[in-house]
Formats: sequence, structure tokens, C-alpha cells
Amino acid sequence: MSIGVLEVEFYLGDCRSLKEKRQRLLGLRERFGRAHNVAVCESDHQDLLQRAEWTFVAASSGRAVVERALTDIERNLQASVDAEIIGVRREWLD
Repeated sequence: MSIGVLEVEFYLGDCRSLKEKRQRLLGLRERFGRAHNVAVCESDHQDLLQRAEWTFVAASSGRAVVERALTDIERNLQASVDAEIIGVRREWLD
């Protein structure tokens, strides 16, 4: 069993309220949590206006499947999120 963790930190420079921040990042859980082997959560900076951290955990019997899932998530985030990605960290738990 391979388990990969992808932590992504976002900067929302022009965000004016927590409500706006949550609206801009709202679709992450729905979009990426649909995959049967991926779990998604907002993992840090919940009370800060201009920063957010989200964690994506993927599990599979093969490391290549997990690597592909996390790479796809990271690529999709860069193309679709209304925020600047300021940090990305991967960790393996196998």
C-alpha cells in the first residue's frame, strides 16, 4: 500500500474576508475529493484572510498510481484556483 500526502499553501493577496476566502477555495473538496482514493481537507490557516493550506491524501496499491493522482491534483490547482500557490510539499507514508 502506498500513501502520498500533498500539502499546498495558498496566498490570497486581495482577499477581504473569510467568507470571500472560503468562496474562492470552496470547490477544492468537491472537485478533488470525488476520486475514490483521495481525501481532501483544509489543514491550516483557517482564520487567516490571505493564507490557506489544503492537504490531499491519496492511497493505492501502487506508488505510480498515487504519484499520478497527486501530480494531476497539483497541475489542476495551478490552472484553476483563484489564488497564488506559495508552497507545495509531498510526503510518502509507505
